[in-house]
Amino acid sequence: MVPKGDQPEAETSGAVLPVPPGGHRLPPLPYPYNALEPYISETQLRIHHDRHHAAYVEGLNTAELALVDERARLDFSLVRYWERELAFNGSGHILHSIYWTNMIPSGGEPTGLVRDCIVSYFGSVRAFREQFFRAALDVEGSGWGVLVWQPQWGRLEILTAWRHEDLTQWGTIPVLVVDTWEHAYYLDYQNRRADYIRAWWNVVNWPDVERRLRLAMAAQVPMQSYGGPAAHGPMPSAPMPGGPPPGGTGLAEPPPGPGIPGVP
Repeated sequence: MVPKGDQPEAETSGAVLPVPPGGHRLPPLPYPYNALEPYISETQLRIHHDRHHAAYVEGLNTAELALVDERARLDFSLVRYWERELAFNGSGHILHSIYWTNMIPSGGEPTGLVRDCIVSYFGSVRAFREQFFRAALDVEGSGWGVLVWQPQWGRLEILTAWRHEDLTQWGTIPVLVVDTWEHAYYLDYQNRRADYIRAWWNVVNWPDVERRLRLAMAAQVPMQSYGGPAAHGPMPSAPMPGGPPPGGTGLAEPPPGPGIPGVP
């Protein structure tokens, strides 16, 4: 685990501290560079983390500081370019940061809340894995396979992202991501993306996915107007399509999560 003092975008009691413009830093890996072998080599991981992810952090900081300058001068003649850089590099930084924590030297199978939510919506763990594998495999060019919590629907969904910021659903929260850009696997697997994704399942950190899912389930993205408690009463949570997971209530609310920051 990374000590809290070393986290560039720290969580304190479940709250994320504001990051000043241009203040993003490359997060250290939560394990040694050779920890994911034989599935991902030390050389592959070093280049991916130290060069590619670092480039997204640098690009994000550059874009943010450029926009600070444009606001100070009230000159937005290059805003289209810098907004594009903001989206591309910011998304790359966020997804890579999730990707590192989504992996662990000794992976396993989904259990607990994650498994319940997967089975409730996708029908079975096998069906989920096959759909996720195929979605990630079929991303055109470079991109990501992404399992997200969708607050609007009150359930999980599988999406793909091309060029990081494309083909998303607004409001979704990623809980499990696999990088299918060639820089993530080419040294180990050349053009055999399918072999890389199959190997990646062996290092999935399901406890991290569960932690992220519990935190995401507390989020709300209302799609209807709300006049306040006096007018309408409390805003209900969205029911889970397909019925509640075993032992659940059917509401998009996180069950108790002892030891998980920000979850009551």
